[in-house]
This record gives sequence, C-alpha cells and structure tokens, in this order.
Amino acid sequence: MRKLARAWLRATAVACAGLFAACASWHTTVPDLPKDTPADWQARNAAAGLAPDLDHWWRAFGDPVLDDLIERAQHDNLNIQIAGERLLAARAVRHTKRGEFWPNLNFRTFVETTPNASTGFLEVGLDSTWEFGFFGRATASKRINLSDENLAIIDEAAIRVSVVAEVTRNYIELRAAQARAQVLDDVVAARRRQVELAQKRLTTRMGSQLEADHAQAELLQAQGEASEPALTVTQTAQALAVLLGTTTPDPVLRAAAKQPQLPAIDFRQAPADLVRTRADIRRAEQNVVRAAGELGIARADLWPKFGLYSTFISSTALTSSRLNDDFVFIAGPTISLPIVDWGARRQIVNAREAALHAAVLAYREAVIEGVAEAQTALVQFDTKSALVESAQKTLALNERGAQSAQTMQRIGLGDGLETVGANLAVAQSRLQRNLAARDRALAYIALYKAFGGTIPPLAKDANPEGPH
Repeated sequence: MRKLARAWLRATAVACAGLFAACASWHTTVPDLPKDTPADWQARNAAAGLAPDLDHWWRAFGDPVLDDLIERAQHDNLNIQIAGERLLAARAVRHTKRGEFWPNLNFRTFVETTPNASTGFLEVGLDSTWEFGFFGRATASKRINLSDENLAIIDEAAIRVSVVAEVTRNYIELRAAQARAQVLDDVVAARRRQVELAQKRLTTRMGSQLEADHAQAELLQAQGEASEPALTVTQTAQALAVLLGTTTPDPVLRAAAKQPQLPAIDFRQAPADLVRTRADIRRAEQNVVRAAGELGIARADLWPKFGLYSTFISSTALTSSRLNDDFVFIAGPTISLPIVDWGARRQIVNAREAALHAAVLAYREAVIEGVAEAQTALVQFDTKSALVESAQKTLALNERGAQSAQTMQRIGLGDGLETVGANLAVAQSRLQRNLAARDRALAYIALYKAFGGTIPPLAKDANPEGPH
C-alpha cells in the first residue's frame, strides 16, 4: 500500500509539473506594436510664438466667453454624459468579471417527492464552485475585460475632444459672422452712396445710364450678401445651445463681439509621436490587446478545465407522523476534458491568430493615417497663417489708399466716387481678413483634433501586459 501511495504521489507531482509547464507554454503575449511615427514633422511652422498647450488649447484665443462655454459644455453636454454613463457601465462589468475565477457560494432550496408520492423532501443546500484559470485563461480574460474598460475610457475622451472642438468651431464662426455683418453693412452704405453719386452724375450729364444701372446692381448684390451672416449667426448659436444641452441659445451670444484672433504659435515643440494620443489609434491599440485575450481563451480551450466543487445539502423528509433529517457534504475536483470536436477548437485558434494579426495591421494603418492627417493639418495651418498675414498687408495698403483719396477730395483734386471706391476696397479687404482669420482658427482646431486632443490615463491592472 505504501508503494502504491508513493506511486500516486509521484504521478500527481508529475501531472502538476506538466500542468504548470503547459500553462507557461500556452501563455499568449501581446505582440509588440510597430512604431510608424516619424522622428519629426516634415513641415513645421518656423515662426516664433507661443508653445502649444495641448490640455487647454482653446485658451490661445484669449476669449473668456469661449472659455466659459467650453467649461459648461464639459458638464452639460448630453453626449458627454451618455459616454460617462457607458464608462461607468463598463467599469461595473469589469468589476463583475474580475470574480470569474474566484470561488463562489450559492444558496438554494427545492422540494422533491418520491416516485410513489408518499413522501416529500425539503432540501436546503449550499453550493460552491471554483474554476482555475489555467493555461492562460485567467490572464486572457483579464485582458479582454481591461480592454473593454479602456475602450469606454477612450470613447468618453473622444467625445470630450469632439465637443470642445465643436464648441470652439461654432463660436469662431458665430463671431466671424457677426464681424462680417458689420463690414457688409458698411459695404451696403458705400454702395448706396455710390448710387447717389451715379444718379447725380447722370443728372448733370457727367455720367451715363449704364453707370447708374451698374451702381444699382452692385447695391442689390451687396444687400443680398449682407443677409448671409444673420443665417450663420442663427445656425451657430443654435448649434452651441445643443452642445450645451439646451434648446435656448445663450443671450451673451446675441451681442456682437470682437472676432477672436490667434497669436503666433510655434508648433516646432509638438513631437511627431503626439498622434499616438488620437482616439482611433488608442482604440486600435486596445483592439490588439483584446484580440490577444481572445486568442488566449481559444488556446486555453484546447486544454482541460480544472476546478473544485463542494455542496452541503440538508434533506428533510416530510411525513404525516415524523420528520427525518439527513445531511450530505460532497467535495472534489472538477475536470472538463475535450476529447473529440473534429478540429473545431483548433480552427477557432487559427481564426483568433488571424484576427490578432489583422488587429496589429489595423493599428499600423491607424498610425500611418493619423500621421498623414496631422501632417496635412499642420501644413494647412501654416498656409492659413500666411494668408492672414497677406490679408493684413493688403488691408493696410487699401487703408492708406482710402486716406489718400479722402485727402485728394478735400483739396478738390478728386470726386466722391474715388473716395467711395477706396472705402469699398477697404471693406473688401476687411472681409478677406475676416475670412482668413476664421479659416486660420478653423485650421487650428482641425490641427488639435488631428493631434488627438487630451486623452486621460487608461485603466491599469495589477498584472497588466500591454503592447510595447
């Protein structure tokens, strides 16, 4: 008997050693992710200026109203609140799944009768099961749960980045439209003065009917163009109301205010690797982690499942004359051993391996596309900045010309039409500068969206294994 017991102990030790060796050999790791970001941007703004503030980039406009709108949107926007609730749900699910490989205890009661229905049994029991996460199953399940929570974090952050960008964009367009409306009113007034002078020239036979008709047509066109900003103001004010989670636009937006102006910003300090904070790249990264977890589960399914089971049952026989109580306690190991499945589990492993390879390629594609979008946005911002400088110089030249025309008219060397024409040139230059400043601001917003905005830290685990 002693020899037999020793043999069983040796066999058990060998089996345990083989079991743990199998667990180690079938442990699925997350592959290293390729780094496709360049060492530096191909084209950068060479002008000196403020360093980019990635956390509060909208403050570069120096507009307190915009700062207040963004702060309110962070709290009141419904999409942000929805994403926050989904994040709470994902964290709750992850907390629930943490106990997947922990022991559990269940209480149950049920009634049974004998086949001849002469006696009924009331059974009260406690059941406990404990499945071991061998062969990498526990680690793989942990990866899946962790990636699901991180995806919810990324989605919530992406919504915040989008909302901040949309609030800023609509506010910029609203203020630009209000400023444009003031300039267009000046254009209408100048065109109306031009019509009066043309009619006077026609009356004094110094001008022609063609000249008068042309001036009238230009007045009608200016009046039509002057109505466009009002529609933009209404649309953007209503869009801001939606972003703030209400149906009524903020009264502070009704009064015209100065169009926000961006200072010079030096993006040479922005590293090219910054695009890795983009939501699409972070999602692709977590998809790799999840795919590795699914592959780990598929590989673990090739091996037996081990666990422990115990039950305690109190059975009471109910008869008309007496009560009989019996107690039963059972405990032991549980083994689920797959034997024949015609290669189905192996094909699932192959499918999960292909899915993991596809996830790695998708991550690489997301990085390459993100770098290209950021590079394009950076060049676009530089281009729009150059157009603002050009528009400002043109405005300065036309303002000088308008002053000269007024001087000539005062000393009797010019008529009113020349002055009106010079004033119209100034107004058109202001419109061009208005549009150039708006487009530069919009390019600035697009650039920060291309950079990815600010993403909060992802959830960590006590024993995480993520991509490098």
